[in-house]
Amino acid sequence: MATASKAFSGLKRAFQVGRDMEQMGGDISRWMKASSDVDQANKTAKNPPWYKRLASGDSIEQEAIQAFTAQKTLRAQRDELKNLIGFKYGSKAWDDLLAMEGRIRKQRQDEVYAREEFRQKIIDIIAVILFFIAVIGFFSGVAYLYMGNK
Repeated sequence: MATASKAFSGLKRAFQVGRDMEQMGGDISRWMKASSDVDQANKTAKNPPWYKRLASGDSIEQEAIQAFTAQKTLRAQRDELKNLIGFKYGSKAWDDLLAMEGRIRKQRQDEVYAREEFRQKIIDIIAVILFFIAVIGFFSGVAYLYMGNK
């Protein structure tokens, strides 16, 4: 969210001093990437892995609240950006920007988020294996102690 806010502040300043869209491309791109990251974090917060639900307790609710407030902040920034672009360049420019945002989101989904999901699946598998090893070890230890006492 910090990246999105910083990029958005840069965009507002750029509009105030009259820079054109080509000069603001980097700020717009950073804001869109950060916006996409916040959306992905929101999706992840809605459906955390099972071991996170067991281990973290209150932090899941805290992550959900942070994701919700970040999403609302981004929505307000998006509305303000739409107005700024609409006043300066017209509604066609906003439509072009949305098309560009769609391409950026798709690219990030294919590249970044797919890697993160794969990494998360590996962590999930390792967590399940470790859990079963612990359970088997516990029951083996109990059986060993039980047999040792006979």
